[in-house]
Amino acid sequence: MSLYLVRHAKAGKRKDWTGEDEKRPLDKLGWLQAEALALRLIGRTPTSLHSSLYLRCVQTLEPLAEKLGLEISRDERLTEGADHRTCIEWMETLEDGAVLCSHGDVIPDVVMGLERRGLVILGDPDWRKASVWVIERDGRGFTSGRAWAPPTVR
Repeated sequence: MSLYLVRHAKAGKRKDWTGEDEKRPLDKLGWLQAEALALRLIGRTPTSLHSSLYLRCVQTLEPLAEKLGLEISRDERLTEGADHRTCIEWMETLEDGAVLCSHGDVIPDVVMGLERRGLVILGDPDWRKASVWVIERDGRGFTSGRAWAPPTVR
């Protein structure tokens, strides 16, 4: 029984974006990563899609949503600066197969918070953009997690 915690794909440099950061879109490489992530995740039979409020997170899940015919639910618990404890409590309520897209500050906090609760990390952590954490659980809670490296795209 798995949940998938995705770090959003590449969206260019924050310092080069002149608009509101929440509206910073994926760049060309980010769209390629999003397509590759969709192809990788579709075989895992995702049941629901949840995203940070930020555009780059929503866009990261759009190719998967289109392939599955699922809506993307936007949730502030995945947004930059979100409290990891609140996110973990929410994750406990999600159905197996849920895919969540968040940010580089939230994901490490969530994974380390789960580790403090007994999650065993398998392999090396990967926090890069477009990486995916596969979080396993059983009826008693979260048991193990492993990171998939970002897809190789050009």
